[in-house]
Amino acid sequence: MNAGTAVMPPWAYLRLPPFPRIAIRVLQLINDENVQLRQLGELISSDPAFASEVLVIANSAIYAPRYPACTMLQALAVLGADHLQGMCLTVAVRSYLGKSVNHPMIRNLWRHNLACGMVAEQLAAAGFMDEDTAHTAGLLHDMGRLAFAVLRPSAYAEVLQSHRGSGSTILRLEEELFGVDHCQAGRYIVTDWQLPSSFEGVVGAHHEPRREDGAWSMEELIKVSCRMADAAGFPAFPGCEVASFDDLRGELPEREQQRFQPSLNALTNEVASRIAAVESL
Repeated sequence: MNAGTAVMPPWAYLRLPPFPRIAIRVLQLINDENVQLRQLGELISSDPAFASEVLVIANSAIYAPRYPACTMLQALAVLGADHLQGMCLTVAVRSYLGKSVNHPMIRNLWRHNLACGMVAEQLAAAGFMDEDTAHTAGLLHDMGRLAFAVLRPSAYAEVLQSHRGSGSTILRLEEELFGVDHCQAGRYIVTDWQLPSSFEGVVGAHHEPRREDGAWSMEELIKVSCRMADAAGFPAFPGCEVASFDDLRGELPEREQQRFQPSLNALTNEVASRIAAVESL
């Protein structure tokens, strides 16, 4: 190699399929305090197929609006811009996975991300954090895995089906298959798709141990939410080692422990019901 030649990072060789541009733009604009509902409505409505799916979710039992929304502007007026992140991201991820979501192992990934978002939303509510941001962060936390599932669905599904161990032990196998693990790929995706930089730690560090100083942030919340999704019966792969629900609750700050769902069965039933509602749409 000639002196001065730039060394390409491993993820530069990944040929990731494009994520729905409208969803990316919504995630970018949602953090702009000056953005108007009309602008968001016009953006989503510019893609009729995408807009129709978002409207179906907006009118579903998941959000249970008091009045049916016939237009995107009505949906935004009833539900608010915050819910828009989760609605658009749910539609976009399903579209991104395409036919690969029909494979049982890839469907597990889809459900794990949905479950993580739902658990994160509850944890955020227990600690007076932003519920919609937490839901979006949970949906996004495994974007690296979802990208792998789109790139090489059969090969990655085989890894997911055969591996046994904790969520972090699969990283080495991913690196052998793709040159990077899903956490590294997630960081690349945040940069490449120009998503808010606050998501970088969420997608890149969710398999790292909890901070020893007990600090609580969105990044720490997603670490616990990911493993709680596993414990609730929605692991990213069948052979995933699952921590006990009581141990995971013990990792929460005192306020969250007091206010969060105390029953694993109740949490599982609620998450399963919401996932079934999403998949029925």
